[in-house]
Amino acid sequence: MSSSPVGQRSFPKITEQGLDDLRRRIGVKIGQTAEPWCYEATRDNIRHYAHGIGDDNPLWCDPEYAAKTKHGGIVALPSFLYSTSRIVSGYVGGLPGVHAMWSGSDWTWHKYAKRNDTISTESYLKDCIEHETRFAGKAIQQIYHVDFFNQTGDKLAEADTWCFRTERDHAREKGTKYKSVHEKGHVTYSDEQIQEAYKLYAHEEVRGANTRYWEDVTEGEALPVLFKGPMTVTGFIAYAQGWGGLYIRANKLAWQLIDAHPGVGIKNRFGIPDVPERVHWEEDFALEVGAPGAYDYGPERSSWLMHQLTNWMGDDGFLRKAECKIRRHNPEGDMIFIKAKVVRKYKEGNRHLVEISQEAHNQNDELSVLGSGIVELPSRG
Repeated sequence: MSSSPVGQRSFPKITEQGLDDLRRRIGVKIGQTAEPWCYEATRDNIRHYAHGIGDDNPLWCDPEYAAKTKHGGIVALPSFLYSTSRIVSGYVGGLPGVHAMWSGSDWTWHKYAKRNDTISTESYLKDCIEHETRFAGKAIQQIYHVDFFNQTGDKLAEADTWCFRTERDHAREKGTKYKSVHEKGHVTYSDEQIQEAYKLYAHEEVRGANTRYWEDVTEGEALPVLFKGPMTVTGFIAYAQGWGGLYIRANKLAWQLIDAHPGVGIKNRFGIPDVPERVHWEEDFALEVGAPGAYDYGPERSSWLMHQLTNWMGDDGFLRKAECKIRRHNPEGDMIFIKAKVVRKYKEGNRHLVEISQEAHNQNDELSVLGSGIVELPSRG
């Protein structure tokens, strides 16, 4: 891979006029900005998303298995809804040319999306909050709210999701967050280290039909560690295949996108306008925006946290809430270990609920993401 001219070009800045224009959008319902990757929760769409995060739970993927559960057939994994809205996935408006990094979400589910459901959404910009960050100095947290409905108008879920808008030049030239990463260079593993990590895949438990009852849960108990990685560009693309990405287009459709939104087209080393999403597979461009290298997708990481919870709760559980707060990039080469524990079990009306806290660290014990979830479990009573 040849090098791009890092530091030889500058990118648009965050301006007060741009912020004023953005704030005028708060609370205004958003029309159809970009069609979703998935309109419908088909068997293939659900399976492709599940496989994109490395989730082989048969409740999502095997019609014969799912038919024997209380659901009577395949249902969509909770995180599948990321594929039904570009807004919840990080498609932002305003501040043209200013980098956007998907950084967190707060979900509530009311019902499963069932096989062949048609999904529609409503969304609006909820807030814009200014921050000072180690990564890029001044940053704007841009928060959206999205509601999800099925074809009969039932609300399936709702989510607040946010991106941080950052100045690429500042992140590259003055950001201090990844200084040690740049100094150490790429990680290299021995065969023994790889095989030791793979043992976590070999022993990953999908609770499935083995019902977990609320009475059998103890506050303070740990969930099995969920492993993800080692991070590869192949893995990032596998996620994009199921999720759809934000700007991944080919030929005429790529031209239509960039022609309508010129700020999306950033010249690559061939002088061709290309999308900022390539930070996930093009290391040179990732370095140019201040990242430590090509890195994973934010909704992907959020989906991993949900994966740990659905593995644990089994077919008869229901994920009510999940929160994700991203703390650093997971560049190519990283390994991620997601740990979790039960912090509370309680009743709310007829519901028997369990609150779970989650933390994910990389191979150097650096914090990658914080999460939490509330799971509803069946009761023997």
